[in-house]
Order: sequence, then C-alpha cells, then structure tokens
Amino acid sequence: MFFSEHFITTLILVTLIGGYLIDSLAEYLNIRHLNPNLPHEFSDVYDTDKYARSQEYLKVNTRFGFITASFDLTILLIFWFGGGFGVLDTFVRGLGQNTIVTGLVFIGILLLLKLLISLPFSLYSTFVIEEKFGFNRTTPGLFFKDLVTSILLSLILGGFLLSLILWFFESFGPLAWILCWMASILFIIGIQYLVPTWIMPLFNKFIPLEQGTLKDAIFRYARSIDFSLSHIFVMDGSKRSGKANAFFTGFGKNKRIVLFDTLIKQQSVEELVSVIAHEMGHFKKKHILRRLMVSILQMGVIFFLISLFISQEGLFHAFFVDNISIYAGLVFFGMLFSPIDLFLSLIMQFYSRRDEYEADRFAAITTGSPHHLVTALKQLSVHNLANLTPHPFYVFLNYSHPPILERIGVLKKMGTSVKGLIP
Repeated sequence: MFFSEHFITTLILVTLIGGYLIDSLAEYLNIRHLNPNLPHEFSDVYDTDKYARSQEYLKVNTRFGFITASFDLTILLIFWFGGGFGVLDTFVRGLGQNTIVTGLVFIGILLLLKLLISLPFSLYSTFVIEEKFGFNRTTPGLFFKDLVTSILLSLILGGFLLSLILWFFESFGPLAWILCWMASILFIIGIQYLVPTWIMPLFNKFIPLEQGTLKDAIFRYARSIDFSLSHIFVMDGSKRSGKANAFFTGFGKNKRIVLFDTLIKQQSVEELVSVIAHEMGHFKKKHILRRLMVSILQMGVIFFLISLFISQEGLFHAFFVDNISIYAGLVFFGMLFSPIDLFLSLIMQFYSRRDEYEADRFAAITTGSPHHLVTALKQLSVHNLANLTPHPFYVFLNYSHPPILERIGVLKKMGTSVKGLIP
C-alpha cells in the first residue's frame, strides 16, 4: 500500500533540492528586479541615499540567506546519507530509558544540533548585518539571555506536548491521532492565553499606554466600531531593534494591543490609529478566527497522515534506521510531508494577502479616509528599509502581505469615496 524506501528517498531529495533551487531563483529574480530609481509614490519620504541603502540591505541579506540555506542543506544531506539518524537512534536506545524519554532525547538532540549550526549565522545577522544598517540594539548578554529563555520554554512547553503525542501513539493505536489532535487544539488555545500574560513579559517590558491624546483616540475609535478593548501596552522593542511594529495578541477579554516604542516615536496619532484600525479589521472580518480554524483542520489531517505512515518500514529504511519507533517516525514524516506543506503554505499566503487588502479597506472606511494609513505604511517601509519593488514570483513564494506599493495603490483608488461607506 505504501511507498518504497527508494521512492521516499527520491521524493524528499527532489523536494529539498527543488525547493532550494526554486528559492534561489526567486532570490535572484528579486535582486534583478531592483530599480535604482525611487518610486514617485515615495519621493516625499525617501531620499536617494537612503533608498540606495534599503536596496543594499536587501542585497546583503539575500547573499547571506543564500549562504545559510546552502550550508543548512549540505549539512542535512551529509548527516542523512552519512547515517547520522541511525547512529543517533542507536545511541539513544543504548541509554536504556522508556520510549517516551528516548524519543524526547532523540528529538532534543536533533534540535540542539540544529541550534548549534544556526547560532553562528544568527550572531552574524544580528551583530554584523543588523548592526551595519543601524537596526541592532541587542547586547551579547541580552542575545544569550533570550536564547536560554527560549530553550527553557521549548523544553517545558514543547517537551510536555511532545510527551503527550508520543504516549498517545504508543498507547492508543488507531485512536491516537484523534487524541493527539484534541491535545494540540487545547494546547494552541491555552497558549493564546499564556503568551500575552506569562511568556512575552519574559522577553520584554509591557507598560500600559499613558493617558493622553493617543490613548483617547484609540479607545474612541474602538467604541466607534464596537470593538471591546481593555488593554493597550507599549513594548520596549527598541532594546533589541530599531525596527518598528504593532500587533494584537490574545483572545476574548485577554486580547491586547501592543505598540513598539519605536513606532510611537515616528508616527502621528492619526497614523497610529489607522495602523490599529487595520489590525482590528482582521478581528472584525474574522480573519484571525478563520486562520485558527484552518490551522486546526490542517493539524487534524497531519496527525491522520502520521498515523498511516509512522510505522512504515520504507520510511525508516530511507533514513538508514533499522528499528521502527514513533519518535523517529515523527521526524521522518515531517520531511516526507514537506512537499504538501509547501503547497499548503502557498495557498495560505495567497489568502493572507487577500485578507490584508480587506483589513486595509476596513481601516480606510472606518477611519473615514485612507490617507493616514497610506502615510503610516510609507513611514514604516522607509524606517524598516523594506523592499519597495519585489519580484512577483518572490511575492508568490514568500509574502504574507501584498507589496507596499500595491497596497498604497489600492488605498489611493478608494480616495474620499470611503466617507460614504462609513457604517
């Protein structure tokens, strides 16, 4: 019924190498698509020198990304065809622990190796590239503090969920995938409440927005669209990066708006309200809920497929592992699933870009004008040295948001006509 080890090996190799080549082509086209002439739309906020600097920022990150991707693929292939998975499996089995502990050690070592391989690249990106272009505010001490905190959280939360999944597949046979799915749903919902109140404060300070014009304007706007809002926080994003952003987190009574301190410093009150209106639009248009439901359904399909493939000998032989195990099967299935995952991600990104247009429209209509959202988007793009002219193929593969010039073009076409559309 199922595929041979040779078919599985070929499929995964084609996916890995094909994906690498497609990504490399997209990166090449993206660089070739750069235009040294500043788009007219940005002539009021960009000078020639800074625009050239934004393009240099893209070129540097693209070259670095190519080196990183090439190194990662090479190491993976060496480890795979050098029998690394089989050696590691023999080692963890030799520890003499039960299957759950053995599985945690097996997957933990793989994640640790991945971390150690990626660490020099992360350091270079943060302390060389981001430093060169004026974004980095992170100290070495803060960098490693974040790293240790992230590892501990992964051990506690990830280890707990992984233990449950291993136990279910070891103990409940055909029903295991349903139990894993249910546990993962509860975990995801629980995380929505843990992240804003317990996890995020481990990395940043969140100070309630002080009384004043901005807070009054945000609450006035929220009431105008019947959006329940109780918390607005300012996050000290400037201690890590000079880039600016804003986001929503949490659900129900626990949802909150978070503004980077860097964003507040560079945007007017009207621009900030328009940015928040866009984010509220995602909630009002049910984008967040829809994405959550799609993710839950996708997770159910994945666990069902895992239950079909996790004990197939061909999957283990493809990775030069002699003994069948749940923990190794989870890892190998993840690589086997990668072609489907790539296809699904393209679909999700397409709908994400569509949702961004809808949230932009919502913000323009409910604030009475697209003007302030346009100026806010322009300011954010300039401050973050965003690429103004990405290649369409690169956008298709990688962008969850439409290119900034396209968003601005759509907003400007709305013009003052939105005033007649206000509820």
